[in-house]
Amino acid sequence: MKECVFRGVGTALITPFCERGVDIEAFRRLLRFQMENGVDALIVAGTTGEGSTLTEEEFRQLMACALEEAGGRVPIIAGTGSNNTAAAIARTKLACSLGADAVLLVTPYYNKTTQRGLIAHFRAIADESTKPCILYNVPSRTGLNLAPETLAELADHPRIAGVKEASGNISQIAKMIRLCGEKITVYSGSDDQTVPILSLGGAGVISVASNILPREMCEMCDSWFRGETEKAAKMQIRLLDVMNQLMIETNPIPVKAACAALGFGENRVRLPLVPAEEKNAEKLMQMIREVQEG
Repeated sequence: MKECVFRGVGTALITPFCERGVDIEAFRRLLRFQMENGVDALIVAGTTGEGSTLTEEEFRQLMACALEEAGGRVPIIAGTGSNNTAAAIARTKLACSLGADAVLLVTPYYNKTTQRGLIAHFRAIADESTKPCILYNVPSRTGLNLAPETLAELADHPRIAGVKEASGNISQIAKMIRLCGEKITVYSGSDDQTVPILSLGGAGVISVASNILPREMCEMCDSWFRGETEKAAKMQIRLLDVMNQLMIETNPIPVKAACAALGFGENRVRLPLVPAEEKNAEKLMQMIREVQEG
């Protein structure tokens, strides 16, 4: 079996912005908050981190900060995917040179390819990577689904080590696990399906919710791994409303508002995203308070 990049909760970190660009000090506070609450991996510049809007210099700043703060305690996974294969290769090589422990590669969006094209795209990137690659399947955002048979073919590549699955299709995820066996580690890409995917043999979750509820997300996964399945299931249900509210507007709009309210930078997103509607942000914060108090 290929080495598992992490097991448990990996936080898909927001990128705090300020008027001058990236707010590194707010990002540093967020990193410390995550590690103090037990997360198992940190994902920098992914979809939640608005990676497609970051300049190369901003990407370098975020990676340097994350690697410094982590100090080897948890793996740093860099979001380097793109719908431009050459651009994805360039950022992947950069991330590897900076010291990333793995990279996260979203399926190509807009100029969506065929399944044969997906195989060529991901192989081309993995060939140039020196670190493990986690593929990211999120058809609701990209308009393209990574088929189980395609993943099974890609799983033979020595550096394609995992998949973040956010298709929402549990049957498809079960088929991926059956076809790939120990060649691929499967992570939930949807907070609300974490325990169901763990029950199929998944290794954890790449989570939006853990930006704001890291301790609770870790407790849910840890309970599952300890064999306390009933407790894990109850926590999944308890956190469900917060998880759903985090998707009431396009991610990361709601979680960015919540992070700002908790002191992790300003409530700024980059166009074409706009800040959360006030009623949605208020409802989310009320739900978070109820979870923390309950």
